[in-house]
Amino acid sequence: MLEATRREAAELYVLFSLLSRTELALGDAEGKADGMVPVVMILRREHDGMRRYCVEESEIHLLGEHIDKRVPREEFTKAADLLRKALAAAGNPIDLSDLEPFLDTLSIYDMEAQTDDRTDLHLVLWDERNRPVGIRIQSRLAGYLPLLDGGRAANIKYEQTGIRFSGPAVHKINWSDENGDVAEVARRILYIESMGGVLKFSDMADKIFKSNLLLLDTNMPRILASMVMALHIDGISRISDLADMLEQKNPLKVKDELVRKHGFYRYKLRQLLLAAAWGMRPTKQWDGQPSAIAGYIMVDGDGEMLLYTRAEESVFADYLFTHTRIEKGSPEGDRYGLLERENGAYYLKLNLKISLTKR
Repeated sequence: MLEATRREAAELYVLFSLLSRTELALGDAEGKADGMVPVVMILRREHDGMRRYCVEESEIHLLGEHIDKRVPREEFTKAADLLRKALAAAGNPIDLSDLEPFLDTLSIYDMEAQTDDRTDLHLVLWDERNRPVGIRIQSRLAGYLPLLDGGRAANIKYEQTGIRFSGPAVHKINWSDENGDVAEVARRILYIESMGGVLKFSDMADKIFKSNLLLLDTNMPRILASMVMALHIDGISRISDLADMLEQKNPLKVKDELVRKHGFYRYKLRQLLLAAAWGMRPTKQWDGQPSAIAGYIMVDGDGEMLLYTRAEESVFADYLFTHTRIEKGSPEGDRYGLLERENGAYYLKLNLKISLTKR
């Protein structure tokens, strides 16, 4: 039996579907199709090096190390349909035994592309540049990958002031019979505040992530601290809704004209989302330079695909602004949500994770 993870199957679905259609819809700010662009070639790194899938009128010309063959496009249509149906069903891993002969024909043995630059494939589009574009796949069929997920490196530290808790009181605050429950984090925050305590932003837990954020804006950590606190206390998760919250509370106390007329907080959040999309990560030093990722293919629950590229960055920024949210990660796994003593003071950490919305 040939099995694949949902992520592997979803990646193969995009490859085969593109080769069967030979064109791709461009996405607009609302997540809808806005024109089509022909796909001339797909490059995908596999176990034996880079493969080139060249689109011809009725065939796909496959070139690689010791490979030179032509495969009818209709075979890719059948394979894509099989994968879409398999992904529509529940379960992980997925049985792909029926697809094994076709994978053998293509000499695909590693179902997930071999990559060291976080791209899933490269597209050559029929445009004025006609150059390969590094693409990252986000598929609802397999579950979206986080746009920004640094684990404990993405934790934000809040200093507890206003009242001095005794050791037994701290133990009472932290104790829970629901170990790892994210709801307990909000309970602790509310209890601290009810007793006269105050949690104010102190610092980012990781120096590398802090430096990356400061490169975007010196106030970016404070902006994110307000957003993550609102997630746990007020239940606000969508980035667009959090932007509304920031405009109302104005945590940086910037001039109202800058907030209302210039869209200060909205602009900052768009810059953050684009940075995360183009390769900024909490655990790796970032200098703001472009990475190999230059576009995204967004796959919805029906298998329909939309392309967003760096060439239309403002459209992509608008899309991300209304289609992303911050999530509550695992308190146990990401090491946050407890009142902890450090250098004579108490701190509570919260975690930042940004993901695409499911709709």
